[in-house]
Amino acid sequence: MPHTIYMESPLEDRILLAHGSGGKLAHELIKSRFVPAFDNTFLSRLDDSAVIEVSGRLAFTTDSFVVSPIFFPGGDIGRLAVCGTVNDLAMAGAKPLYLSLALIIEEGLLQSELSRIIGSVREAAREADVEIVTGDTKVVNRGSADRLFINTAGVGLIPHGVNISGHNARPGDIVILSGTIGDHGIAVLSQREGLSFSAPLQSDCAPLGGLVAGMLKISPSIHCLRDPTRGGLATTLNEIAEQSGVGIRIEEEKIRVRSEVLGACEMLGLDPLYIANEGKLVAVVPPQEAGRVVEAMRKHQYGKDAEIIGEVVAEHPRRVVMKTILGASLIVDMLVGDPLPRIC
Repeated sequence: MPHTIYMESPLEDRILLAHGSGGKLAHELIKSRFVPAFDNTFLSRLDDSAVIEVSGRLAFTTDSFVVSPIFFPGGDIGRLAVCGTVNDLAMAGAKPLYLSLALIIEEGLLQSELSRIIGSVREAAREADVEIVTGDTKVVNRGSADRLFINTAGVGLIPHGVNISGHNARPGDIVILSGTIGDHGIAVLSQREGLSFSAPLQSDCAPLGGLVAGMLKISPSIHCLRDPTRGGLATTLNEIAEQSGVGIRIEEEKIRVRSEVLGACEMLGLDPLYIANEGKLVAVVPPQEAGRVVEAMRKHQYGKDAEIIGEVVAEHPRRVVMKTILGASLIVDMLVGDPLPRIC
């Protein structure tokens, strides 16, 4: 991939290698950009570690984000980093609490772009009700990164009595999908390749902690939660089937795909079942609770299009089978290769 060519502009400040030196410029960058944006008692101390007090079971996760381009319809790498990590915690049934934020910045990035991304991180963290309590900044030579990479880690508290895992699916369980699929991957691709659609297409990037909390109020015994990110819905369902040693049967007509996403996939030879999402979840719940869980999901902005799409079965263990619109049965395998690299 060719390196980004920067046109020097005397009117806008850029990130310099000296901003990553640990010296005066580095301290000025932290104090001027990061501390005001994420002001809290943990971060403002500027110690090497955030010291927090918690009791109970903790969920802990980490993720890195290398999306290209760093700005896309419906979000940017900053919002993506917060939502991706918050959602990983939520998929364990945890209430997300604290995040770290580490940036690897390529020399030459506009400080105005960095400020824009920091603002997105701040707003996403507020929406998700989490605090950024520690972080790190490194600057690398031009050509050593693609403008900006972000790593985040997060911790959350799991409520008493909640036991959610990909190993917990049981025959008879109901599979629920929170909304349309493929929005994020196609939105990023459209920005990268300059594609345009008759209707504006936005990434579904969103924090799902509130949605999950509402679901757990209705059904603390939810068996599995997963967010179908890289590899899409098909890969996520295969992962659950493999982990639990069960079969999963889904119905094509129950899986919602926006017309513009479907059109883009048909034009590019892609299958929406394998396209990444960043604001959707799959839930596997006991059959007697499925209706109430769907009803609760539809009351939340990020679950308003929730739908039952299938069930867990004892037949064909470790396989996902889809009943097509035409009535045929089709094996849905895990993603092979990477049709859309650098989408998260």
